[in-house]
Amino acid sequence: MGDDENEQRPADRPVAAVVVETPLAHLDRVFEYAVPDELAADAVPGARVRVRFAGRELDGFVVERREQPQHDGRLTPLRRVVSPEPVLTPELLTLCRAVAERYAGTLSDVLRLAVPKRHATAERNLPQQSPAGDPAHEEVTVPAPGPWAAYPAGSSWLRRLAEGEGPAAAWTALPSRPAGDDWAAAMAVAAATALAAGRGALIVVPDHRDVDRLDAAVVALLGKGRHVRLTADQGPQARYTAWLKVLRGHVKVVIGTRAAAFAPVHDLGLVAWWDDGDDLLSEPRAPYHHAGVVLGLRAVATGAALLTGGFSRSLRVQVAVESGALVPVEAGAAALRAAAPRVTIAGEGADEERDGPAARAHIPSRAWRVAKDALVDGPVLLQVPRRGYLPALSCAECRTPVRCSRCQGPVALGAPGTAPACRWCGLALGGAGFECAHCGSRRLRSSITGARRTAEEIGRAFPGFPVHTSGSGEVLATVGREPALVIATPGAEPVAEGGYTAVLLLDAWASLDLPVLDAPLEALRRWVAAAALARQGRAVVLSGAPEAVALPSVEALVRWDPAWLAARELEERRELGLPPAVRMAQLTGGRRALEEALEQADLPGSAQVLGPVKLSQTASALRRVAVDADGQRAPADHHVLVRVPLSETPALTRALVSLKAFRSARKEAEVVTVRVDPLDTF
Repeated sequence: MGDDENEQRPADRPVAAVVVETPLAHLDRVFEYAVPDELAADAVPGARVRVRFAGRELDGFVVERREQPQHDGRLTPLRRVVSPEPVLTPELLTLCRAVAERYAGTLSDVLRLAVPKRHATAERNLPQQSPAGDPAHEEVTVPAPGPWAAYPAGSSWLRRLAEGEGPAAAWTALPSRPAGDDWAAAMAVAAATALAAGRGALIVVPDHRDVDRLDAAVVALLGKGRHVRLTADQGPQARYTAWLKVLRGHVKVVIGTRAAAFAPVHDLGLVAWWDDGDDLLSEPRAPYHHAGVVLGLRAVATGAALLTGGFSRSLRVQVAVESGALVPVEAGAAALRAAAPRVTIAGEGADEERDGPAARAHIPSRAWRVAKDALVDGPVLLQVPRRGYLPALSCAECRTPVRCSRCQGPVALGAPGTAPACRWCGLALGGAGFECAHCGSRRLRSSITGARRTAEEIGRAFPGFPVHTSGSGEVLATVGREPALVIATPGAEPVAEGGYTAVLLLDAWASLDLPVLDAPLEALRRWVAAAALARQGRAVVLSGAPEAVALPSVEALVRWDPAWLAARELEERRELGLPPAVRMAQLTGGRRALEEALEQADLPGSAQVLGPVKLSQTASALRRVAVDADGQRAPADHHVLVRVPLSETPALTRALVSLKAFRSARKEAEVVTVRVDPLDTF
């Protein structure tokens, strides 16, 4: 008997197990439906279907065809097959379930983010197989190490990748590298090495500008047609077409932003991501997963090699390095000294004696002098921690921050000649003007100078030089070699052709004063990302660092040693019992709802409950709302932190999933939001 005769026909499996797209946690399971004869051939595992569910028609995915139902009673038939395309592959389904379990979410939440919406035209126009002569059919040779030659362990990591092994590495990239030898080129070499071994590669970066740099590097190495981009800013048809090319095996290399972490790459041999500490890699929607964790789960499940790179090192990566799960790939001391820029701290040494109060101005004298000298042969970058004009105001006498009388939000000056107004609700101070509630003064002063005001100041100081701004709403990708002043907020720094001749890091105290636990690491990450854009050996000036305080972040910048700071911070977290040395979950809602939830939850015996406590204004409490069953908005102004040892993570997430299902089944009026590994708790 032939193989075809041994295989079961679809008609022999008349039951479809379906995952229904519903946000209700207590319905997060598989439901069985009868498969009508006319749909039997199309309702394959992984296909999209429409089903009747709780009196409504909802979308779902077939995850299995069964011979016999496990449900007693009559089964409701499938309404229709939306598409026979098996978009939910077994590997992707397993990954989505693992992510839901890790973050105490529902499978429906993860599927909504993992599988893009169907576009019928894209599905119809794309052939099932790539045509003959397509670049994807051309053989790829193993590339030269290129940028990896600068790292002692780089070549051996690439060799193991080329041999089909799954080495896992934490790569600290050298700064001040020219195009063709930078981090994007190194990532492209890694992808090409995996492809030469007959395996696929998936690389995730924080934003579209990073995708553009990586795209150019991959095209330069592999040529066009060997990879696809997956980003949120693609149109529905373009994004679904790219996703289908991966699903149907047209290409095996994918680059993109966090949504690309779920791309169904065939024969996955490499997963990689850049800048683990960037919050753009964290999903702001439930279940609030991090792309690096998703890729780590994929590497474990598939045996793929893993690479996480950056100019700095996050605590998540440091934990993996110290446990031996990741091997550090770093340059030698001599190579690092040659590549790193020269970092100086404004206001130290003879600055104060020579310049007086100007040594600690918004743009201190040392920064002016460095900028003046550097403008002779190229552009100068100024990193400003805040966008806008004057994003924060305070009383000129007592320095008390000015808050909105309606919502207690921060009051800012949006432009010269305008009235101060609240940044949250837009309420202006009004005709009566300002009067400090503490001292009665009517005079205002700026607490923080924004990028637009900095551009004004620097433009007046250096007439004749063009001034470019890059920030929210207008982000520049690149600037030329010509002398110019570039004012950018963190993360929006454009890449200069040939590199910047100097980098000025302004208002260091504002970066260090972020209301998050990771403020020291985040400040260093912002600084090194900007400083790494300088030409080799050029000056970097950090201004605005707090006086008479030995700051580890500043020391790590001067020494260009982010691994040292990460190890130091992790050791302190272990002593204090703080993440990531422990697993933390945050429950947000009204105080009464949280107290009820704690009584209902079957938390592990090792769990420590901290709270409930009222959320601070700096935690953006006014933007945190819960929606009750009737669609009414209820304030979510309190939160609870639940802390367990790392080994108890599965027990904690199971308890939180059960809690969400219990409250969902009871149709509790007040919603409690659950978030594992919260970023903005502190």
